Amino acid sequence: MKGYAGKLLDVNLSTGNVKIVELDEDMLRFYGGRGLGTYILWKELGERWEKVDPLGEENLLLILTGPLTGYYPGIKTAVLAKSPESNGVVGSVLSSEVGIELKASGYDGIIIRGKAREPVYLFINDDDVEVRDASKYWGMGGVELHRTLLKEVHDELRKKAKLRGVPKEPAMMYIGRGGEEKVRFAAIMSKLMHAAGYGGFGAVMGSKNLKAVIVKGNKALPEVHDPERFKSLLREFQRELLTLTTFRQWGTGAGGYSVGKDRSSQPVRNWQEEYHDDERISVVNFELKAWVKKYWADYGCPVNCMKISYLRYGPYKGSITDAPDYELMAYMGTNLGVFEPEKVVYLSYLVDELGLDGINAGNVLGFAAELYQRGILAEEDIGFKLEWGDEKAFARLLELIVSREGIGEVLAEGTYRAAKRISEMKGVDAMRYAVHVKGIGVGAHGIRSDLDYTRDISYAVSVQGGDHTATAGLPARSYEGELVNAFYDSAVICMFTTRPGFERIIEFGNAVTGFELTPEKWFNETGLRIIHLQRILLLLGGPDVHWKPKDDDNPERFYEPLPTGPVKGKAPTREEISEKVRQYYEQVGYDEHGIPREEVLEELGLSEAKREVKRIRERLGL
Repeated sequence: MKGYAGKLLDVNLSTGNVKIVELDEDMLRFYGGRGLGTYILWKELGERWEKVDPLGEENLLLILTGPLTGYYPGIKTAVLAKSPESNGVVGSVLSSEVGIELKASGYDGIIIRGKAREPVYLFINDDDVEVRDASKYWGMGGVELHRTLLKEVHDELRKKAKLRGVPKEPAMMYIGRGGEEKVRFAAIMSKLMHAAGYGGFGAVMGSKNLKAVIVKGNKALPEVHDPERFKSLLREFQRELLTLTTFRQWGTGAGGYSVGKDRSSQPVRNWQEEYHDDERISVVNFELKAWVKKYWADYGCPVNCMKISYLRYGPYKGSITDAPDYELMAYMGTNLGVFEPEKVVYLSYLVDELGLDGINAGNVLGFAAELYQRGILAEEDIGFKLEWGDEKAFARLLELIVSREGIGEVLAEGTYRAAKRISEMKGVDAMRYAVHVKGIGVGAHGIRSDLDYTRDISYAVSVQGGDHTATAGLPARSYEGELVNAFYDSAVICMFTTRPGFERIIEFGNAVTGFELTPEKWFNETGLRIIHLQRILLLLGGPDVHWKPKDDDNPERFYEPLPTGPVKGKAPTREEISEKVRQYYEQVGYDEHGIPREEVLEELGLSEAKREVKRIRERLGL
């Protein structure tokens, strides 16, 4: 079992019990990360999935590494649970050294179950595993947690080390107020501004009264299968990744202006437009308005795409965030009609500190602002005016959301559920302004222009809904489909370090693990197995939302012709999308209703999953 530690920690917060789970061959069929997490959730919760409340004690929270954690350039950690947003499984990854510290402690991940009576944090230091009181840290954001909790644990480790030297600070994942208040789009945070956003797992962590997970490992990483081939490929990959000069210079923020100007696929005022030519949002202007730390990499990453913006002067002095990255430049900027860099930095800092997914938080804010624009929500409904470009109003609305006060109580449920509630309250169809797929707000890349990497059914049929890092496409079993991203999430590597290409990364993985994996085997067996299980659990859904085949569709807004820009008037037709969805079903192995076919499940070694398929059919009346 090369590349793996071979065991998982199983922590029950209700009882305080900790045990070890050995990895077995069935688990290894799912590789790691997203794949392994999907398998664990299905095995433990699949028989009663529809009844499991994502924010209830029965849900599991999984923090997992992959077989390439610690070996491949860069670092990611995978987080999974039953999602409070989609009621399915979302594999969410974030840049965090928790992954490598776990593996250096001798574990491939953690299964967290139950609920603590009072706020706690989990501390792992090699073989020592403790559930500790976190009452005094409840309510803190990332900046204060790093000054208090992380520093205190680091000081403790330094005293323990004595003459052996001062260890590097431990790695920490944590939640902010959003997670504590179980806001459905709360994120799990790391290093102030990294987030596992999609899925709403900050709310799951909060529902378990778990404030943080802190890990420090001192053991050697597991042996690799072919050390010489591993070292040769690692050197090749590092040299190749060092050529990504634009990312090294600007990070993803380089797209803040160009995605709107050149690709016409950036959300502007809740996706009413996707084109703009406003140079204020250009990454160059962020350097003029904020101090920017240009080179800060996560563990082992030669790309160095992390950029830190810090406001030294002005009304928002002290705001600190990641550059911001493209997604937040779009969702906390253009999507809200905010184009001034310092205001975008401020709003991005707020969502980081509050522990919210910046994409889905921005999606909710833009949705509310358009309802205000159209008179569906009035000033008395919100408590103040909510006009495009007013960063102070959006900041106030974020506070209402994490406090669950007034309209914030409704919006804290996410765009889809808020749209349903407001439609009932106001007697209008608010859903037409909700830009989501299966409860998850879409990433900041539109499909209408067909000039971006997202197009036609990218979101519509993805097992992770609006997740822009898990997009689908045709041919389904190819580099265009969602199976490639399922591999990266299961190997648990960063998509920004995949320049060497899918085939060579699989070769790298084989040098680590000794597996004889091929792209064909991934597309037709291993990866397909993961996608089919995710699809089944997504369709089971519950307890409050059940998705149907008709939900394999784009948001209504994406059928409206683009009103401005070089491809003005462009948009897909419903007929085109419907035909491509049909083709996708056929190619990936679903029947005409989008349900995995039983014979395909047999071929994938998932015959047990036919019991869940039967329940789906019964619910749909098939």
